[in-house]
Amino acid sequence: MTITNEAGAGQDGRVLYGCMGLGGSWDPLPYAPGDVDVAEAAVHAALDIGITVFDHADIYRHGKAEAVFGEVLARTPGLRERIVLQTKCGIRLPDGDRPGLYDLRGAGIVRRVEESLTRLRTDSVDVLLLHRPDPLADPDDTASALMSLHRQGLVHAFGVSNMGAAQIAALQARLDVPLVANQLEMSLHSRAWVEAGVLLNTPEGAAHGFPFGTLEHCREHGIRLQAWGALARGRFTGGQRTPAEHATAELLADLARRKDSTPESVLLWWLTRHPAGIAPVIGTARPDRIRACRDASLRAPDLTHEEWYALWTAARGVPLP
Repeated sequence: MTITNEAGAGQDGRVLYGCMGLGGSWDPLPYAPGDVDVAEAAVHAALDIGITVFDHADIYRHGKAEAVFGEVLARTPGLRERIVLQTKCGIRLPDGDRPGLYDLRGAGIVRRVEESLTRLRTDSVDVLLLHRPDPLADPDDTASALMSLHRQGLVHAFGVSNMGAAQIAALQARLDVPLVANQLEMSLHSRAWVEAGVLLNTPEGAAHGFPFGTLEHCREHGIRLQAWGALARGRFTGGQRTPAEHATAELLADLARRKDSTPESVLLWWLTRHPAGIAPVIGTARPDRIRACRDASLRAPDLTHEEWYALWTAARGVPLP
């Protein structure tokens, strides 16, 4: 993803680092000093392999992911100017008797961004994504809040997450700046994004709920696709559960050996090889596993047409129709 903000600083990245794993436990309890050390080690491991785009959300670890990242920025002079900082808002976690909900009301968006800026210890974020659609939100109110944040210089660019083509188009029609990203669950395990089109007009295709045409819409309008869950939660790199996953893991390992790479990088190449220009988001906090993604970050995807299909077929566990 390339983002150019008002300061003229452009950043490009084949792979993004997702910060959801930073900040300690998933509860409102304070984070510990050791959680900042873990975050610092993860951030520097990501930087070591050329990652410069860091993805957050206000709800990650109840805000603690942003807070420990803010401490890392404070510890590392000049780091903020070297990276693209992205965060999300729009999900409210359960609180007491109130259930979890989605909230894209304008006033709430502004408040959440201000809180994120405080936790991140920065004056602005480069990209703000709307985390999930809110069926009760007035799109004019939502867009008005985004444009206000942009005019104030608090947010330089906007995108969405978990949205389809029609939702994106409706929001874009109300904005004076282009949407730059759509973050979706995409991996060799979560394949609805690719199979929804290929399996059209087949019984298997009826089971897919992915909004058909979303990839094409994003490609046509220059909206970068970001893939959350890109490493498939380790299903093919150590956490296999099914015969298809074991077969895919063996194929990944064989391809990695032949290409002098790692299974993690080959797994991410499967995404980046797609012509839609997908940018995987890796979310592990382990420095060794982050560094295992080095080739995906620094090298063009080294997969042939046939190898890409072989991985897809192996993961499916059944032939293509």
